[in-house]
Amino acid sequence: MPLCDSHCHLEPKDFVTADGVDERPAVLERARAAGVEAFVCVGSGASLAEVHNAVAMAEAHPDVWAAVGIHPHDAARIPDGALDEIERLATTHPRIVAVGETGLDYHYNHSPVAEQQETLRRFCAIARRSKRPLSLHIRDAHADAARILAEEHADEIGGVIHCFTGELRDAQAYVGLGFHISLSGVVTFKSATAIREAAAWVPLERLLVETDCPFLAPIPMRGKRNEPAYITHTAAAVASLRGLDATEFGVATTRNARTLFGLH
Repeated sequence: MPLCDSHCHLEPKDFVTADGVDERPAVLERARAAGVEAFVCVGSGASLAEVHNAVAMAEAHPDVWAAVGIHPHDAARIPDGALDEIERLATTHPRIVAVGETGLDYHYNHSPVAEQQETLRRFCAIARRSKRPLSLHIRDAHADAARILAEEHADEIGGVIHCFTGELRDAQAYVGLGFHISLSGVVTFKSATAIREAAAWVPLERLLVETDCPFLAPIPMRGKRNEPAYITHTAAAVASLRGLDATEFGVATTRNARTLFGLH
């Protein structure tokens, strides 16, 4: 089935071996062989190194595009000038298709809540000015996230809640704000009953799938380093949950991703 990995991390630290072998070309080839026809490589961390890596991957591969941002874990440690540089790239670089990941994470609170919220607001403004959708990481903070997105008129730009881990009511709030819901391998976990309930409800035209690799490998690959080829397991599980043919589901979610991000 055709698929788009709408959120993957392809950092050298995870895919270049200790003796300098870059496994990423082989990783991408395995994914293509499995039916993945487009990748959104996300660059967001504590520095601009992740941003520049995502851009380089997008420049090197015609089926890879980039999303650029600062992770909410690092909202308290944004390097000087980083937001200006991210906005410049998002506004001018043709291979950058989203702003993020950014958002709120109250599970770990690696940055103070107030700084996470302020950074999310600043990224909403960057997304509006650059005319790029948002790619959002939201964990244990759905009520605040929905409130801030409404206050910042994020429905004017839209985007995706990546690696959705909320409940049905959270998915309904985000869809009501014009956002897409992206499902990762977490939806296949035994403990993910609430996520599966939401996944069954989300309108098909608002669904995306992703790996969030190298993290969160789906069952039956759980415990391994995740990679884009494994998205087939997540897609098959969600298609079955919704009573859809796997190919039909793949075509629909790939179309959704191409439309949202403008992947041409």
